[in-house]
Amino acid sequence: MTRVVNRLPSLPIERALKTISGRWKAVILYHLMDGPKRLSALQRLLPQISQKVLVQQLRELEEHRLVDRKVFGQVPPRVDYSATPLGLSLQPIMLALCEWGTHHARELDESR
Repeated sequence: MTRVVNRLPSLPIERALKTISGRWKAVILYHLMDGPKRLSALQRLLPQISQKVLVQQLRELEEHRLVDRKVFGQVPPRVDYSATPLGLSLQPIMLALCEWGTHHARELDESR
């Protein structure tokens, strides 16, 4: 199996964008910033995403070491997803993007 780093671009901005690109990765990570969540909790927070896509996006985030998956040995099985320290290091950037998104929405509304 090819290591994930071999599939990422070497240019830092490309690497950063590819790591969190896609419709759902940044949104999933945003919801994990305030603490661990079970798959069912993430599904409630993101009702538009299918379970298959959610699991796929979580696996990719885990592969990039932005999300950790912890399995609890109990019946029924319990799995928690949480942002890793590397994932949490994106928090200031994501908050800045949220502020920019709010600003952008205001600008568009003012120009209409």
